[in-house]
Amino acid sequence: QVQLVESGGGLVQPGGSLRLSCAASGSIFSINVMGWYRQAPGKQRELVAAITRDGIINYADSVKGRFTISRDNAKNTVYLQMNSLKPEDTAVYYCNNRNTFGYDSWGRGTQVTVSS
Repeated sequence: QVQLVESGGGLVQPGGSLRLSCAASGSIFSINVMGWYRQAPGKQRELVAAITRDGIINYADSVKGRFTISRDNAKNTVYLQMNSLKPEDTAVYYCNNRNTFGYDSWGRGTQVTVSS
């Protein structure tokens, strides 16, 4: 089992930036594809970005060019740098790990609010 703890959310004005971090612990051999999902009120949870251990990255179209995902395998940590934030980016952001068997682990989530 992998435990995930997010940090870095908060309130930011439109056009601002935030950096989310997610530290993984527990069964580190199960740490595989790590990513960020988000869920806005009344909407389904959606993929924001994901990164494999080898650095292959996938972004949602809505965040391409604004968000950057990265990971530090030595620290078992994944990051999400969010720039040019928009009100529609407001959501709870969840860290995810999908192991080699396709099993998902989730963090508790961190709130990101973009508002003036």
